[in-house]
Amino acid sequence: MAFALEAAYRAGRSTLAHFQTGVAVESKSDATPVTVADRDAERLIRSMIADRFPGDEILGEEEGGSMSGDRWVIDPIDGTKSFVCGVPLYATLLSYERDGEPILGVCYLPALDEMLYAEQGSGAFFNGRPCRVSQRDDLTGCVLSCGGLASMVRHGRWAAFDKLGEAALATRSWSDAYGHALVATGRVDAMIDPIVNPWDVSAVSLIVREAGGRFTTFTGDEALGAEALSSNGLLHEALLKAFAK
Repeated sequence: MAFALEAAYRAGRSTLAHFQTGVAVESKSDATPVTVADRDAERLIRSMIADRFPGDEILGEEEGGSMSGDRWVIDPIDGTKSFVCGVPLYATLLSYERDGEPILGVCYLPALDEMLYAEQGSGAFFNGRPCRVSQRDDLTGCVLSCGGLASMVRHGRWAAFDKLGEAALATRSWSDAYGHALVATGRVDAMIDPIVNPWDVSAVSLIVREAGGRFTTFTGDEALGAEALSSNGLLHEALLKAFAK
């Protein structure tokens, strides 16, 4: 855990050299943006792993790698669109998985200098202090966050989210890892993520669960998949029911 915290911190801080500088943006094959900051941060973590744990398997967003088994999982900049827009709601994510299940996870928000982390069975922490999900047990007055509006529509999740918003105090598109971090720290009650990759959710899923929340697919499957619904747990069944319609 000490190593993971250091690696995520150092990689995250390295991205700040390019943040709000007008850094050049390229498009990957899936039309998502990537910058030199993404690539350099991942290479830094990979180099640190190779030095400290030679032979360990790695999966990273930018350079690929092992798709199963025991491995480190890296997302050097989760929220690259926020990053290139100069918005500070992006994260550097690092986890370690055993047999496909994350057993430690780190989420560092460099531009906010906020650190969340968790180890399986040991609780979740926010800037060194234990953190917990909210205790709201009614959709009335809750705060819901979601992924990008276009992706919510594209993947058929907008109608249910809009309906849920009628009871909620507020709905916001605090997307990517930041939305799940808000759930883990009790600042929002749920985060709806209509499309994800393994590196997007490995670290944050553990953090949310260790903070007392639930992290599942839209069908309630606890195994990580191509979509993610995180909540304080108390609202989870109501959310699953809403998205099942």
